[in-house]
Amino acid sequence: MNRLQGKVAAITGAASGIGLACARLFAAEGAEVVGMDVGAAPAEFPGLFMTLDVRDENNVQQVMGEVVSRHGRLDVLVNAAGVASYGSVTETSTGEWQRVLDINLTGSMLTSKHAVPQMVAQRGGAIINFGSIFGLEGCYGNVAYNVAKGAINQLTRSMAIDYGHANVRVNGLCPGLIETPMSQMVRDNEEFHAFFVAQHMLCRAGQPEEVAKVALFLASDDASFVSGQMIAVDGGFSAGRRFAPPT
Repeated sequence: MNRLQGKVAAITGAASGIGLACARLFAAEGAEVVGMDVGAAPAEFPGLFMTLDVRDENNVQQVMGEVVSRHGRLDVLVNAAGVASYGSVTETSTGEWQRVLDINLTGSMLTSKHAVPQMVAQRGGAIINFGSIFGLEGCYGNVAYNVAKGAINQLTRSMAIDYGHANVRVNGLCPGLIETPMSQMVRDNEEFHAFFVAQHMLCRAGQPEEVAKVALFLASDDASFVSGQMIAVDGGFSAGRRFAPPT
């Protein structure tokens, strides 16, 4: 199928993990893909790749402007750039707190800020933000990450309200445990990994390609009446916990 034929898709965090999976799938579905990351381009990247630090507004403005200059339009923005962080309030330095918010929250605001004007001008576009299961509920010892991802929910809803009149749809995905480089620390601890996997009702971790398929739906015209939604792609994690009262 060519569900994104003729569309231009900008994807941050495209060097690995979910961002790279989105880039590959979107290109296979006909999109002109522009990948963006602070890291180097992966081998055989399916499109143009540009260096981008989402914390740097001047860099963001320049890169988004170049996308529009090259392609004449911008139809899809996937804000997949992100970092992990661990620590409670008393364990988290102000520097680490700011780093996580700058990348996981402000970065998505900045890329959207410089993508939306083109989408409004062309009377249509789709933005896909990345929250987390820990933006839907809390997680022990994970305060900066929890806060940043929780705020993504409101960023998504706010933009959906502000730009819906111009047919700009804004949605978000909330992945569970996905086997990506960012979750390597979890996999390195076999006991914790098994415990975390068991909290997912499907009893396994997800793959980046599974998240990319939901992102594809949101980017495509199949989701033409979907906006302002945060969709969990979490193997049932957010459904609840598997326990029974004593008998």
